[in-house]
Amino acid sequence: MLTFKNYNIADWFSFYRIFAAPFLLALIWFDLRLVFTWFLLISYSTDAIDGYLARKLKITSPRGSQLDSFGDQITLIIGLIGLYNFEADFIKTNLIIILIAFIPYISQMLIAYFKYGKATAFHTYLAKLSAVIQSIFILWSLFFTPENALFYIMIIVGILETIEEITLIFLYDNWASDVKGIYWALRDKRRLKNKTPQR
Repeated sequence: MLTFKNYNIADWFSFYRIFAAPFLLALIWFDLRLVFTWFLLISYSTDAIDGYLARKLKITSPRGSQLDSFGDQITLIIGLIGLYNFEADFIKTNLIIILIAFIPYISQMLIAYFKYGKATAFHTYLAKLSAVIQSIFILWSLFFTPENALFYIMIIVGILETIEEITLIFLYDNWASDVKGIYWALRDKRRLKNKTPQR
């Protein structure tokens, strides 16, 4: 049975993104583009808020990181559905590029579930940058029209971020959260190795 009493204030912003998903889908269904875009902006904003609160109040946790990642994935999917619905011509024109970008993303998800039994929640700097660029592109496209330069930047950064995630999966035998990036992961492994007593 799911209970909420043990969740902190940062987690509730993640819950908002998850619970807002059906409402956002309804706005897409009723073709309410502007209303959908504003509520999508609110969902994206909660992602920044919950991360800030978790760090500021020192209430980060593996559970919170996983919940945050799930909320991010749901919001991204909803944003892409909205973009496809309201800007179908742009999506169809760039469908091959989009599919190519999704291949490493799907591969990363499969590798993570095979190794850890759940999705990653590394929250690297590159992942945060990619999420910001994705949200800016989607919101810009919905408020105005899709911008090709921003689209290509989003695709490139997204692929690089996914490659980094796959690399981190192979670096960490056990599931880990809040890893800044490959450089920090390698540094931590070196420190751990140096602390291990030599036989």
